[in-house]
Amino acid sequence: MGFAEQRFNVNLSILFTELPLLERPAAAAAAGFTAVELWWPWVDSPTPERSELDALRTAITDARVRLTGLNFYAGQLPGPDRGALSVPGEESERFRANIDVAAGFARTLGCRSLNALYGNRVEGVDPAVQDALALENLALAAEAADRNGAILLIEALNEPESPRYPLVSAPAAVAVVDKVNETTGLGNARFLMDLYHLSMNGEDLPAVIDRYASKTGHVQIADNPGRGAPGTGSLPLEDLLDRLRKAGYDGWVGLEYKPGDRPSADAFDWLPVEQRAAR
Repeated sequence: MGFAEQRFNVNLSILFTELPLLERPAAAAAAGFTAVELWWPWVDSPTPERSELDALRTAITDARVRLTGLNFYAGQLPGPDRGALSVPGEESERFRANIDVAAGFARTLGCRSLNALYGNRVEGVDPAVQDALALENLALAAEAADRNGAILLIEALNEPESPRYPLVSAPAAVAVVDKVNETTGLGNARFLMDLYHLSMNGEDLPAVIDRYASKTGHVQIADNPGRGAPGTGSLPLEDLLDRLRKAGYDGWVGLEYKPGDRPSADAFDWLPVEQRAAR
């Protein structure tokens, strides 16, 4: 099986970032890919001008690639933030303002996966208060996704790189998934299994796959150490993806790795060109 059996998409918020945003979909297409995903591209604005949304939509459609995943507004990412939905005050309000904007943009492109990063712990704020706010906002996001026929993704990050982020294990993220589904009754909240983050946390990746594949809505990969392309570290990514497929996961695998000191177009030599187009 191996990489040849996977459906890959390219994360345009970490790859091809040497190019302006509107040039990245075409660059991914030129590299042989037919699907892309994005973090929320406008880090300073949860509600950008319609002209900006239209320009990105046109860039994606003109490149003839599919948008298969989109993050809700998450603050300064890349940067110090790890989401906004559990942060009381202005950031939570910005997340709420973004919900219908992000969901509406995704709907126009047939995107069926929306990722909501939880947000960092805030000094001086009771974690229980943040968790209650998070559940309220995640329920709103799940409802917006459901109106699109989409899923809501909840992701575990890694503690070394995100020490103030509370969801730094697969069980912690899946517990939130379960709470959201219990609260809304919709059943459309799913786990985003990022194998790089989980490996940085020292988790038993085969055990995580066996336990949580049925609750997984999306998978992302990068090698470890270094968060580079497959083959630059020591993770057995082919074997892990095979295990996921045998466990029943047949969704997208997002390429969310750093290209290193080379152009992004040169960072896919591990994957033959004929295997890059989604099947």
